[in-house]
Order: sequence, then structure tokens, then C-alpha cells
Amino acid sequence: MSETSLRTDPGAAGIPRRSVLAAAAAGGGVLAGSALLTGCSGAASASPTEAVPTRGPAGRPDRGGTLRIARPPASDAETLDPASALSAYEYLGALYNRLVRVDKEGKVVPDLAESWEPDAKARTWTFRLRRGITFHDGSAFTSADAAYTLRHILDTATASPQGPVLAPLVDPKRLRTPDPHTLVIPLKSPHADFPSLLTHYNCYVVPDGSAKSIGRTGIGTGPFKLASFTAAGPGRVVAYGDHWAGRPVLDAIDFFSVADMQARANALLAGQVDLLSQTNLDFATARVIAASSRATIARSKNAQWYVLPMLTTEKPFTDVTVRQAMKLAYDPEHIRKVALQGAGTLGWDNPVPPSDPTHIAAHPTHDPERARHLLKRAGHERLAVDLYTSSYDPIFTPMALAYQESAARAGIRIRVKTAAADSYYTQIWMKKPLMATYWYTGRPVDQLLNQVFRSGSSYNETAWSDKEFDALLDRARRETDEGHRRELYGQAQTLVIERGGAMTPMFADRLTGISRKVRGYAEHGFEFDYLGIGLKGA
Repeated sequence: MSETSLRTDPGAAGIPRRSVLAAAAAGGGVLAGSALLTGCSGAASASPTEAVPTRGPAGRPDRGGTLRIARPPASDAETLDPASALSAYEYLGALYNRLVRVDKEGKVVPDLAESWEPDAKARTWTFRLRRGITFHDGSAFTSADAAYTLRHILDTATASPQGPVLAPLVDPKRLRTPDPHTLVIPLKSPHADFPSLLTHYNCYVVPDGSAKSIGRTGIGTGPFKLASFTAAGPGRVVAYGDHWAGRPVLDAIDFFSVADMQARANALLAGQVDLLSQTNLDFATARVIAASSRATIARSKNAQWYVLPMLTTEKPFTDVTVRQAMKLAYDPEHIRKVALQGAGTLGWDNPVPPSDPTHIAAHPTHDPERARHLLKRAGHERLAVDLYTSSYDPIFTPMALAYQESAARAGIRIRVKTAAADSYYTQIWMKKPLMATYWYTGRPVDQLLNQVFRSGSSYNETAWSDKEFDALLDRARRETDEGHRRELYGQAQTLVIERGGAMTPMFADRLTGISRKVRGYAEHGFEFDYLGIGLKGA
């Protein structure tokens, strides 16, 4: 599942498609479909690494100005409640802060909490909170707000994706606030890396008692405050001058909902928007944008992992032997070559990125003959299955077609089905037995494995349930020795590879389209720095 999960086309876009295309045409930069772009120009004929920049424009932004962000269509039920599965993700980093966050080196660092410490057994964690911080409505931020935020996430009525991650550890009734600047979190069982679980974007802090209103008001402690918001449509945030870390560089950010990737890219080329949020460009489109006079590319290495999830509750994928055959049947290198033109890193069905210190490199080798043997043993010698994809992400279809070609060598017949982008994550994801999707990297390993693969998690897109795997995660959480904890996470990865339903061919660099005026764009984890981003010549 992508971080824009459960989003569906509202039929409304902040910038009408017709005006985007007309303006792009006037500027000589219309994109007519990425498949037609390869080889169209000198830029397109260069290798991916040569033609696509590794980072956005350098230099300091000028103070002021309005950043215009184009984002994918969203659900009519979209909300500003960060705990919700339908949260308006692009707004969250502007409006809110968390207790802790992940920095560009992947370390957990202070945000609203200035320090934290466990007891000797890592069973009780104490967070010391910053003083003098106010919400956008002028009320003071205190430990009561931090405790309420956790209770809100854990409330089953909220149905937060982060709820099942925290519920095995945190009893909301046992949270303590001994003073306005101290939050004490007793855990049900030890967890040596507990603060890392609070870095997720569902964990942005909201005011005490705000559950019924936060989805509309967006009142937080972030660098911007809400000016307007329309679910699935346009919105605006403006600089919050009393932000505790200083006033943001920008005066405002405007958000537009634009119907598809091609229209968003054309809006960028036309100079109508400055940044394409949650739009991973294919290399052909990225090269055209990078060669334009108005726009360029910011590149985040291995920022996404692409997945072909098999729903383990649906035949034939209820059989672990069939799942193993599906994995052995395809060549990740072939998929990387076709879908990413060789750029990116091979996944070998392990979702933990190579940069993570717990990552294990061991994996089964591509073996179509072994795959044939396993399918015959399972009674599926002439296996034929549908693989769903869509234009929601430009990598989905080339990945699906490459898998189709590769798996054919093992006698597997894949029928690629193209579904509508605007309802892909409501009608296809977790409903069809086999489909294409992606996730953002940047999750701490405990968050990743528990949220995406643990039995019963709402984000467990394969519905895989394995008691041994769950027990390994529980043991890893209790283990205070770093070396032993790493071994346990390694064993858990092995089970994902050998038994799980997720095929992970590759990690891909995220290619973000930005205006050449943008300065200070540097993405890590799920977000960029809303405080420091700005425009040159604002």
C-alpha cells in the first residue's frame, strides 16, 4: 500500500486538466505519455543516472512567497486528523509536530520532546517536553496533549493504522503526566527502541480533547496554520509566526488536487505548480522535466519499495508452496531493468532496505525450473492468475509486464489487468489476489515489520499470519542487547522471504518533480523540511 492509500477520485481538481494541458502546450512542454518519450530527445537517450539530477537546485531560498503543491486525488472522506487512515498526508508536516522525528541520517531526534529515557529494563519511558510551545489557537502545549494523542491513536473508534502497532505495548489507561512537561509511558512489555514507533506520521500531536474537531481545524504546533481545506480538493496553509523553532521561510503553501500523474507533470512544466507531491516519476518523464527550463528533479535514493502482494487468504496463494514458486519464478534484475531502466536496488523479496543495519543479504536465487517443480507438487502445473495494475504510479505497469514476461519462463501465465487509478486503493488493494503497489522506506524496522506484516495489522496487505513471525517480533521488542535484537529481526526477514505473500522486486529512487525556483528541498523518510523550504525570487 502506498502512503496515499484508500484514496479515491472525488471528481474535483484544484487545477482543471484542460487548463493544465493548454498552458503546458503554450510552454512547449506537454507530456503525452511516458511510453512515448523514450528516445525522443537527447535528454531521453542518456542513461538514467546521467540525465536525472541527484538533488534539487542548491542555494538559499528568499524569504516569503507561496509554494504550490500538486497532489494525487484523494477520498471525499479525507481528514486533517493525523491519526486517521484517511489523513491528508501532504498537510501533516506543515500543521503538526511529533514528540520525536527521524533526521536525514535515519536517527530518532527531538521534536516536541527534548529528551527521553527508559528505565533499566526498557519497560517505562519518560519523555521531557519542550516548554513555551503553543498551538495555532494560542493554547499551551503540555503533557496532557501528548498523552491524549496516544489515547486517540489507540482508541479503536479512530481506526488508526498506528493503533495495532502501539496497542501491544501501550495501555492508554496507564499513561502518566506527573507535570505539564513530563510524559511517562509504562509499556506492557520491554521495548528497547520504543521512541522509533512515535516517528510515524500518524503520531503527530493534536490538542487534548480534539478528536471530533481536529479533522476540520488542523490545529497543531507546526510551522504553518490552516487557512482552508477541502477534502479531496484545494487547500492553503499560512506561516505561523509564533512557531517554536522560528517562522518558516515561506509565507504560504497552496495545495491542488490534480487528477493524474501526466496532468500533474504538465502543470509543473507549465509553471502552474512548484512541486509534485507523492508522484514518483518514471525515468522517461523525469528526463523530459529535467531538460526543461522551468522544472527539474530532486532524487531520493531507495525511497520507495515496490511490491507485488499475494493475498494469502485467497487461492491459490493460501498455499505457501505456490507463494514460494511465484517468488522463484521471476528475475528481479529483469524487472529492475524494465521498470527502472537499471536504476534502483534489487529487493529479493525483502522489504527492509539495504541501508538498514538489520538488513540481511541472504536470499533464494531466481530459479524458474524449481518454481515449475513446486507448482507441479502443489497441483498448479499450469498456473494462470490475474495481476492488477493502474496508472496511479508510473512504475506499476512496467513492473507488472516485466513480471509477466519473467514468470512465463516458469510456465506461469500472468494476465495483466489495468484498473482505474482513481479507485485503485479502494477497489483493488487488499481485494484482488495479486496486484502492484509501493511503500515509502524510512520506517524503523520494528515499525515496518509490525505494521505491514504482523498478523491482524490493518496495513498487512497480504493478510499473512504467521505465529512464529509474530513471536520473533515480540522477542525483538523485549531484547535490550542490540546484537541479539538485530539477529531476531534478521530471522523475521527470513520468514517474510520464505513464507510471506509479498514479492519485493526492487527499491527505487523517488524522482520528485520541482520548479527550478525551489530551494531547500531534501526529502527523508516520509517528508521534507516544511520549515526551511522556500523559493528563489519569491
